[in-house]
Amino acid sequence: MSILKSLKLTTAQPVRSSNDPIERARNKVIAALAEQKAMAEAKIAGQHYAPTHAVWRKNNEGQRVQVEAPKRLRAGWFVDAGGQTFFGLRYAGKPIEFAKDKNAIAVGELSALPDILDTLSEAVRAGELDTQLVSAAAERGLMLRKAS
Repeated sequence: MSILKSLKLTTAQPVRSSNDPIERARNKVIAALAEQKAMAEAKIAGQHYAPTHAVWRKNNEGQRVQVEAPKRLRAGWFVDAGGQTFFGLRYAGKPIEFAKDKNAIAVGELSALPDILDTLSEAVRAGELDTQLVSAAAERGLMLRKAS
């Protein structure tokens, strides 16, 4: 009896991630908003949020090895002089305008931020910020082409 005949053979293809640039931008922003939410929840709980990611470094022998390093994150929220908290979203190095000349969301207290980030994630999933994300990515692309 053949060894291959003992296996269950079928036709299948791997699931590919989307090649759609708008879908990639949405997924990237949603992931960033999830990190912001985790950071805000840790801040509210009085804890330090320090995610890590894998990076390649050379060890003492000069070989490249993969190690865990702290990820550099910047809080998307800030507090003004009056003590009110605001949240601003950045994509492709540019602040995103939610409406004409409105680039921040008034949060009030920091404890309300996780719910606002959930609402913002739903808006991104629904495609409400697609035009802003595309224009920010296009500006970034033009800037990088000029520098080359």
